[in-house]
Amino acid sequence: MPNAPEVEAAYDAVPEEQIAEIIDGELHVQPGQHLLHCLAKTRLIQQLVPLPSRHGEPDGWVLLSNPVLHFGPRPDKLQPDLAGWRRERMPEIPDVEALTLTPDWICEVLWPETYPRERARKIRVYRREGVAHLWLVSPRDRMAEVYQLTSEGYLQVEVYEGDVCERIAPFHEIELDLGALWTW
Repeated sequence: MPNAPEVEAAYDAVPEEQIAEIIDGELHVQPGQHLLHCLAKTRLIQQLVPLPSRHGEPDGWVLLSNPVLHFGPRPDKLQPDLAGWRRERMPEIPDVEALTLTPDWICEVLWPETYPRERARKIRVYRREGVAHLWLVSPRDRMAEVYQLTSEGYLQVEVYEGDVCERIAPFHEIELDLGALWTW
């Protein structure tokens, strides 16, 4: 197994069009994103835009696509598909390449190439770091799994399938059209 400096050097050498992450000291690289993956992310963020997010609104959200997150002592370097912070916890977006502030919500759009890593290793890191809300969205399966962090770990709150419209934690203020995530 490569040592930490070798892993860091390899991470830094990954071309920008690829997604690189370090999880448990191991480098994981994937090519760009599949078009259905991009569609699901884009459609979800479009639906979340009506959430309050303007500067000075303490109840709003800061939503980012593909933010680089550095967690833990190693550190783990993750790049979730979508992440959100309550505005009260992130009143200003820092001018940095990577964030260390734990998101309040993370959404991973699952794809066969990333499914095992996102279902196991990344979820352990998110749990360790205290991400309160986790969504796993599968465009191929037309399904969204919603989890909430408890003292025992993640509790699956709900599984939504197909073309449904729902108010889903932590975004109860708006109704989301999940069918739009996987329908052209």
